[in-house]
Amino acid sequence: MSTPAEFLAHLDPEDPRTPSQQISNQIRAAIKLGKLKAGEKLPSQPDLAERYGVARETVKAALRPLYAERLLISRQGSGVFVRAQTELPVGLRPHIEAAFERPHVRIDFAGFSGETLAGTLSEVLDKVRAGRLSPESIAVRIMLSDPGVPLALPCRADTAADDPAVRKRADRITRRAVDSITDGVQELADLGLVRTATAEVRAHSASPLFKLYLINDEEAFFGFYPVLEHTVTIDKAPVPIFDPMGKDATLFHFSTGDDADTSNGPQYVTQARTWFDSVWTTITREYPQ
Repeated sequence: MSTPAEFLAHLDPEDPRTPSQQISNQIRAAIKLGKLKAGEKLPSQPDLAERYGVARETVKAALRPLYAERLLISRQGSGVFVRAQTELPVGLRPHIEAAFERPHVRIDFAGFSGETLAGTLSEVLDKVRAGRLSPESIAVRIMLSDPGVPLALPCRADTAADDPAVRKRADRITRRAVDSITDGVQELADLGLVRTATAEVRAHSASPLFKLYLINDEEAFFGFYPVLEHTVTIDKAPVPIFDPMGKDATLFHFSTGDDADTSNGPQYVTQARTWFDSVWTTITREYPQ
């Protein structure tokens, strides 16, 4: 199997570009050509410095524009990885799985139904049950729109009005996801596979317009829900609705490991955490059972 270092050539002394620019270009090309794939780990900075025969500061300078271009992501204590460019469920899972490799796992989610999180966590929790991942503690917080109160979305498309029957359908979808998460996390605690495991769910009256994931206070994924019209079956009758479609949301990835001089990642994660905590502690209430 090829290693990341095999895709990196040596520096050209006749190239007018600086060593840091040459290194940047080589790594960028390897990523763009698919030789370095999403989630793949780069050699360490000391290893890269030794390979190219340059100072470590030169390597740092080479990586800086790649962070700014959102091609690389630094994970504290783990190293530098090729960043996933689109974050659908298959792209989110490696980041959550990486979080479960740490002793303490904290995941916060704000959004509509939590279906994507439920599907992603299901695979990762299976690995904990199998002993392939072994965190000491897991804390999950889920913050959702309350389907028990009138909301702007989802709603009937023919009247653009709130409809309790439409919300009841959304409630069923949400409860399946929420129960999957809470039951799965609690089971790990009941089996003694983790020291502590909690999954809290709270609701608010705001309509769902975006989704936000916070992972270990180090990574944030944010995406807008496209509002689409489609027809669903309610009480055996077709009903056109305007629906926030989570599976069609593209997530933007921010990390505290991004270079603060060239990226707003660290600031974004901090502000996202502040926003989540402020809503969680003010206008939310226990999710209705």
